[in-house]
Amino acid sequence: MNRRQAALRLLLFGLARTVRPQEVVYVCPMDSDVRSNAPGVCSRCGMKLVAGIPEPIEYPMDLRITPAAPKPGEPVELAFTVRDPHNHRTVSHFQPVHEKLFHMFAVSADLNFFVHDHPQLGPDGVFRIRTTFPRPGVYRVLGDFYPDGATPQLISKTVIVPGTPAMEMAHLSRDYDPKDAANLKVSVKTDPAEPIAGAKTMMFFRVDPGAGLEKYIGAWGHMLAVSDDLIDQIHTHPFIADGGPDLQFNVYFPRARNYRVWVQFQRNGVVNTAHFDVPVIDLR
Repeated sequence: MNRRQAALRLLLFGLARTVRPQEVVYVCPMDSDVRSNAPGVCSRCGMKLVAGIPEPIEYPMDLRITPAAPKPGEPVELAFTVRDPHNHRTVSHFQPVHEKLFHMFAVSADLNFFVHDHPQLGPDGVFRIRTTFPRPGVYRVLGDFYPDGATPQLISKTVIVPGTPAMEMAHLSRDYDPKDAANLKVSVKTDPAEPIAGAKTMMFFRVDPGAGLEKYIGAWGHMLAVSDDLIDQIHTHPFIADGGPDLQFNVYFPRARNYRVWVQFQRNGVVNTAHFDVPVIDLR
């Protein structure tokens, strides 16, 4: 070995000792701004951190209704099948999202009907639940689930209940008035006072009384926001909450529309649901 080769070998040995392997970053699949250099759970929503997030590919969701033509006020079975977008096979492995494998929301066209429930996964890979649609008209049914190896999904389907008179679409105006729920009162303020489409809106909720507040399926609160034309749906959880009476949600409303915002809080074993109507404007 000549001097030049020896010097090159020494240089490479020194570089090998100083260059570190790339550190693994663990990310929350729901709140991607929450990151860590070690495994654990998200400090905000409690979900397990994963080593990198897969590409956000949408997973198709089939909805089968039995009977096919539901009647107002009569029970129906909803069956949800999630498909792998690569081969269209039924997906049977899911990660829990706030203690449940599947969150189902149903809202009516006039936004006066709201359901948050949890279908059960059968051995055939199909989620099933029984529910009732109270009136004729259009309903939006949302599935919130997290296929193993993918990203959390929020997929919506439309259900039409035949009959007359059919519901009209919602006509909303600003409603920030405090609401009495099952065993507490809920009030809200927003910053900015007039939410702007595409920008962050901080929504500050206060519950009264605050004593006895409990986590509901793994979170201090749940929110569903739906636009008055049923196109936009947002399901999120508190950005700041510690079991006290004050909670903060951060929301990005995508368009200048009026939105109905439902929030749910549990106190002393009772789930409370309240809603507010939020006008969203374009940036002036």
